[in-house]
Amino acid sequence: MSARKLVDDVLKGRFTYKTLPIAAAIPNPPTSLENKTGMWRVQEPVIDQSKCIKCLLCWTYCPDASIKRRDDDGVEVDYDYCKGCGICMTVCPVKAISMREV
Repeated sequence: MSARKLVDDVLKGRFTYKTLPIAAAIPNPPTSLENKTGMWRVQEPVIDQSKCIKCLLCWTYCPDASIKRRDDDGVEVDYDYCKGCGICMTVCPVKAISMREV
């Protein structure tokens, strides 16, 4: 699937985390819950909640499971585990996530 089609599908409500095939899930993220690894980063994501459309792509693609879902399906960053890779910012179709220097 091209990035353009993915963004179009997300904006039209046809593609969410619920439509991903089971094979796309990573059942055991590589980051251990016992080791807080967020101290390594030089940048951190900031989520503009007013722009967020709750598509959960950032939550789906975060390699360290540091994007946490809230009860309203919104998201927040667990900075104890976020390494600042910027993948969440890259996959956000509405550019609700930016990176700032730590």
